[in-house]
Amino acid sequence: MGVESLIHSIEKGEPQDTEALKSFVHHVGEGKLPIEEATRWLKAVHKHGISVDETVILTEAMIDSGARLTWGPGAPVVDKHSTGGVGDKMSLILAPALAQCGCRVPMLAGRGLGHTGGTIDKLESIPGFNCHLSPQAMQAAVDAVGCCIAVQNDAIAPADGVLYSIRDISDTIDSLPLITASIISKKAAEGLHALVLDVKCGSAAFMQTMDDAKALAQSMVNTAEGLGIATVAQITSMDKPIGTHVGNALEVIECIEVMQGEGDDDTRELVVMQGAALLAMTVDGVDVEEGRKMMESCLNNGTALQRFKSMCIQQGVDPELAEELIRSPQTVLPSAAHQSTFLADHDGYVRDVNAMNMANLARKHGAGRMKREDVVASDVGFVLHAKTGGWVQKNMPLFTFHHRIELSEDDLHSLKEITAIGPDSCEPVQRHLTTVKIDSTKP
Repeated sequence: MGVESLIHSIEKGEPQDTEALKSFVHHVGEGKLPIEEATRWLKAVHKHGISVDETVILTEAMIDSGARLTWGPGAPVVDKHSTGGVGDKMSLILAPALAQCGCRVPMLAGRGLGHTGGTIDKLESIPGFNCHLSPQAMQAAVDAVGCCIAVQNDAIAPADGVLYSIRDISDTIDSLPLITASIISKKAAEGLHALVLDVKCGSAAFMQTMDDAKALAQSMVNTAEGLGIATVAQITSMDKPIGTHVGNALEVIECIEVMQGEGDDDTRELVVMQGAALLAMTVDGVDVEEGRKMMESCLNNGTALQRFKSMCIQQGVDPELAEELIRSPQTVLPSAAHQSTFLADHDGYVRDVNAMNMANLARKHGAGRMKREDVVASDVGFVLHAKTGGWVQKNMPLFTFHHRIELSEDDLHSLKEITAIGPDSCEPVQRHLTTVKIDSTKP
């Protein structure tokens, strides 16, 4: 297999032998490579890096270690990936909206870990929703309703699962080529024509500086494009929570409100921006502006919501319950035993809503995971009543915390620190910071 020669090439800054690299990944995927050898290779990549071409080869070998979705002629196959944020719920809206706009959306998603919520955790707060779809079931769902959202599984890029578990214990998580190959291998295995990447940047993001966010965005764009997938990365701000709802079941409520033609403009704008980019990349005669109009239309007229209902039924939700869900989600989704509303203690402008503090407190109360095997509390989270830049008067509600157990003194102190109010006005949150793509990619 030539693991030693691969490591030697990396250390010398020379290209790894392509066939040896593919063989390495193949043996990793089959569990035939000793963890010690894989660890040494990972550490070499982490320390020295590898080229874009090698990252493409690595990513393709990861894809080849498992199943690929294949599609016949027809509508474009598209998806998005987000690096994770607080209140990051766009996938639940984006998949059915894009399906309504004529795309096929076979979305693989993950569970939350750390302070960021997971798309799968949100969907599993809906009674009966089944995220465990085989590749064949994903294709059947997309054929039937145009979209599905399924949890990542061992059938797709199994070599990545093995390498990720070793990265987790070998302090090699933060390697750009390894992050890139891990993310893009699973997306490329979906058989995509186009991909939009939402790379979060800020105090509540994995990439906290613009330089780091751009580096990750460029690495993923270059690799996906190297695999023949038209790709755009949108770098977005992640200091303040997205939208008005944070927490698994609560975020489903906000998503349904947006698909009812209402809801929060912050969440809605990110969905429209991501969807417009994908439509412009894949639909003849459609530019970003027209793509925005198509997205806005299906959110306003309720057709995206009907498509969401169809996806829920396709993935196991009782049809009558699915109808009730899209009419009145609060009556279907779990609700926390306690709801504590915090009030402004003086007049002023909301200067800050600290996303990281919110996420950490919600996770402490069970909304997130400390370790992978933890079970999340789907009913825990926040609803914001006042957002950054808004004027509040004394005793006006700032937010409500939904929780299962009584609050401690430490909790109360942390909750009071979430919102900062000052005498001076400030600008509302500007989410979109910049776009990263290669020159030849439309739009």
